[in-house]
Amino acid sequence: MAKKYTKEHEVTFYECDVNQQMTFPSLLSVAVKVSEDQSALFNRGNEYIHQLGLGWVITNYQIAITRMPTVGEVCQVTTEAKEYNKFFCYRSFWFHDAAGNELVAIESVFVLMDMTARKVTSVPDDVIAPYESTKVKSIRRFPAIEKVEAGKTLPFRVRFYDIDSNHHVNNSIYFNWMINALDYQFLVEHRSLSVNIRFDKEVEYGATVDSLVEVVEKDKQVVTRHEIRLGEELCCEANFVWEKAE
Repeated sequence: MAKKYTKEHEVTFYECDVNQQMTFPSLLSVAVKVSEDQSALFNRGNEYIHQLGLGWVITNYQIAITRMPTVGEVCQVTTEAKEYNKFFCYRSFWFHDAAGNELVAIESVFVLMDMTARKVTSVPDDVIAPYESTKVKSIRRFPAIEKVEAGKTLPFRVRFYDIDSNHHVNNSIYFNWMINALDYQFLVEHRSLSVNIRFDKEVEYGATVDSLVEVVEKDKQVVTRHEIRLGEELCCEANFVWEKAE
């Protein structure tokens, strides 16, 4: 069984929105930092990976939300690198409140990129060994993402602070582009229940991308369909499920 790792995190005001709830970029940044801390304990941190000429890249998130952490709340953030195969590593994250109630559950897919060739490479067993992850042959399939059929488009230019150490747009920035394509009133009046997102193509400094969004009402819930495009190329796509905030 894979080794779990837990750290405590106190939610700060600058990690939250006007509703005093943690934003998606902040939530995922905290989660990834916890995974990095676990890797450092196993001597498998970024320095080790970069010495191999490699870098970790996240290709998918599936997020289930009971409620988002709020300003001043102390959360227990747990991660587990559950499984891997030749090319994909499957890591889970959980946020729990002080009483042990699950707030957010995240399933993610990581791949290793050759930093010179900028291509996905196979995962060496010795890189994963300390995590005691289960090696599998199967490839995990996430639910299909509904495509944008109509809606509106908002352009965004990639800024210097949008770029991370892998020299491409940090995954959290895509959430900013998607959320900011929605109206203020919608975001104040709704809370997210789930997110399914896939990252398809790197975006580099100086590019201008288009954030496409379509809002579809389904019973008492609302689905927002999102695409980030660079010209005709699809870089990222996602579906958010929302409900009216109480």
